[in-house]
Amino acid sequence: MAPHKTTPDGDGDDTMQDIDDMQVDSVVTDEKIAVKNEDEEELEHMFDDDLDMVDGSSAYKNSGGKTNAAAISDILSASPSDPEVMLQFYSRLFPWRQLFRWLNHSELPSTDFANREFAFTLHNEAYLRYQCYPTFETLRRDVLKLNPSRFEIGPVYSARPRDRKQLPKGSFKPLEKELVFDIDLTDYDEIRTCCSKTKICIKCWQFVTMAIKVVDVALRDDFGFEHILWVYSGRRGAHAWVCDKKARKLDDAKRRAIAAYFEVVKGGSQSGKKVNLDRPLHPHIRRSHDILRDDFKRNILEDQDPFRTEKQSERLLQLLPDRQLNDALREKWDSTIERSSSDKWKDIDSLAESGASKTVIPKVLLEHKQDIILEYTYPRLDAEVSKHLNHLLKSPFVVHPGTGKVCVPIDVSKVDEFDPDDVPTVVQLLKEIDQWKNPVKKEEDGDNTTSRVSDIEKTSLKPYHDLFSRFVQRLLNAEKPLQIKVEDTKY
Repeated sequence: MAPHKTTPDGDGDDTMQDIDDMQVDSVVTDEKIAVKNEDEEELEHMFDDDLDMVDGSSAYKNSGGKTNAAAISDILSASPSDPEVMLQFYSRLFPWRQLFRWLNHSELPSTDFANREFAFTLHNEAYLRYQCYPTFETLRRDVLKLNPSRFEIGPVYSARPRDRKQLPKGSFKPLEKELVFDIDLTDYDEIRTCCSKTKICIKCWQFVTMAIKVVDVALRDDFGFEHILWVYSGRRGAHAWVCDKKARKLDDAKRRAIAAYFEVVKGGSQSGKKVNLDRPLHPHIRRSHDILRDDFKRNILEDQDPFRTEKQSERLLQLLPDRQLNDALREKWDSTIERSSSDKWKDIDSLAESGASKTVIPKVLLEHKQDIILEYTYPRLDAEVSKHLNHLLKSPFVVHPGTGKVCVPIDVSKVDEFDPDDVPTVVQLLKEIDQWKNPVKKEEDGDNTTSRVSDIEKTSLKPYHDLFSRFVQRLLNAEKPLQIKVEDTKY
């Protein structure tokens, strides 16, 4: 079975070399990575203290023999993708136990985790697929050996991905995976005016915020999903992981149908109307318009100001249905030196009501204005990410190699407050550990003892870790009745 050529998620900037199985010794000898599988290691580590909450300051020594504290001081000015920086992050700050609980859906090891595919992007840009692990500890140990720049999560297969070549033909297939969605700001380049390509700011981030609002409520209200994890992609977008069991079990046909449900903005070129909706509006579209209407005024008309120039104004006129009204608007705007997009939007109604056009139909004009609002605010999703069960997606809490930012969860209840500029970078987190002062607690007998504090708790990563932990616990609580029901059917 030849390795499937996979492009990492939309925030990846480079084309990765796809390496099958564990054949990396000859590919990355310059890094002297010795790779071995540890599936048979003891499961006793599953019941150790939670590795997410252990102070790692003395747990690891780097190749130079320095302790973590000394090593951190040496790498605070290093590149975020520097191998030593990443090694510090994986050994001290990555939430391995919570990742296991999230993907395993149980506290005890199961095939939900053991048959899950992991893929690594190595520092030499090799892309290593079909890796699998029985426990989070074995995954952690392999990551510390390989020290990838990031890793991705794939589906749960019918057998261990590593064993696929030894299986009868056709028996190795994906069984389940979270339903995922990808929002990338490059898909908004034709309508955002503040930034383009990989650059973002808080103004154009509002496109992502608006998309999250629309998609999240539709997934909950229209499809009945409850466990939706939103994650910042590290640079210019966000990912949704729908983790409900019924979502994980969806086949490709159902995933394509759900993806199509969210396809409203269509067409590749800048000319032409990209939103052409039937009336009356579908309830989902009506609700989305109601959610986005106020955001259009603030985030689009005011912040993006997309119709200010003459060329931009002509684009707006292309989207309106009445020629006489367009001529009147064009004449008014040509006679004004500077007129904002907000003013031009108001001019549409004021001139229509003034009788400047004898052919304008108010109902038709209203419908076209609704379409314009949706064209500039409605989610533009990468549908291919959602359609296929075997698609790989970047893991939460990995570090984006270009920005150094951690791919942290987004609190959907406070989505308007999320600012990508506030997301910590890996170097910043290591600096916070380095500068943290251990508090002293006095015991009743007068002796001073230092309290045990995890590295995560020393940093600004803690609120994101806590958000993820609460999400995982709610998911596990929901899975328990399902597991009990399955056990009952055995007897």
